[in-house]
Amino acid sequence: MRILWIPLVALSLACTSRVKYDAPDSGTDLSEDTAMDTDPEADTDTDTDTDTDTDTDTDTDTDTDTDTDTDTDTDTDTDTDVSGDDCSDLWFCDDFETDTVGATPSSERWTIESPDCSGDGVITVTDEHAHSGTRAIAVSGSGGYCNHIFIAPTADIATLGEVVYGRFYIRLDEPLEMGHVTFLSFHDASDDRDLRMGGQSEILMWNREIDDATLPELSPTGIAYSTAPEAEAWTCIEFEVDSMGTLQTWVDESLVEGLIIDGDPTGDIDSQWLRSAWTPDLTDARFGWESYGGGSAAILFDDIALSSEPIGCMP
Repeated sequence: MRILWIPLVALSLACTSRVKYDAPDSGTDLSEDTAMDTDPEADTDTDTDTDTDTDTDTDTDTDTDTDTDTDTDTDTDTDTDVSGDDCSDLWFCDDFETDTVGATPSSERWTIESPDCSGDGVITVTDEHAHSGTRAIAVSGSGGYCNHIFIAPTADIATLGEVVYGRFYIRLDEPLEMGHVTFLSFHDASDDRDLRMGGQSEILMWNREIDDATLPELSPTGIAYSTAPEAEAWTCIEFEVDSMGTLQTWVDESLVEGLIIDGDPTGDIDSQWLRSAWTPDLTDARFGWESYGGGSAAILFDDIALSSEPIGCMP
């Protein structure tokens, strides 16, 4: 008598911060069949079992079709992964998965910078926490301006054109404090000073070095228009800077009202910023830490990307 085993398929789908984010075996009881084989009058029963096996083969063909559908779904998930080699359509992106833990990020893709002066700031690759994969970069430094440290892409950001889009994930060890700090900085050739994103008054904010204008204005109303990344959790931050003088910021895919410059002055948000003409000409992008008071740093970055088109947070 033939015994047919029907394969069971376990489906598993995966996604990417970046990976998104049985019935028991059935068998035929052989004890009854053995008794039938030793009974000369049981031949008719045996023929009936043979017919049942034929019907079961038809069910097996149906299971094979289901396997084909599963393969198609798996391929689709792989195509939406924007990490590593799968983000090659972007001008720049890095998830640090090919870097050595404990070392600085690849010198082919990044330069380490400490503008003006150097202190005890350090940037290394870590596997303690990661937004995607197993690695990220850790930034540490004590309070005081010279203890700042940054990494900057070796690629020339000027080739992006009139509009620069960016996306990065950040994980703060502690909530933002009252003092002014920076964790993203651009050199702006239009005034030979820096355009900076960071924190002050316990919120996320932008700062223009040349006149110390802030976005939003640091009034109680302006502060209420911004937001703050949660400590000890990964936050997706996106931005758009246009050479025409406009700027937008998203946190976890939500546009932040207090972090927009649209050319039309809005009280408590960008009125201070727009008192003087601003047409930025960005020549680099630096990720790291800079403190203008006594604050210290313990920050992680992962999945950094820059492009001339919107990028989006990872699925």
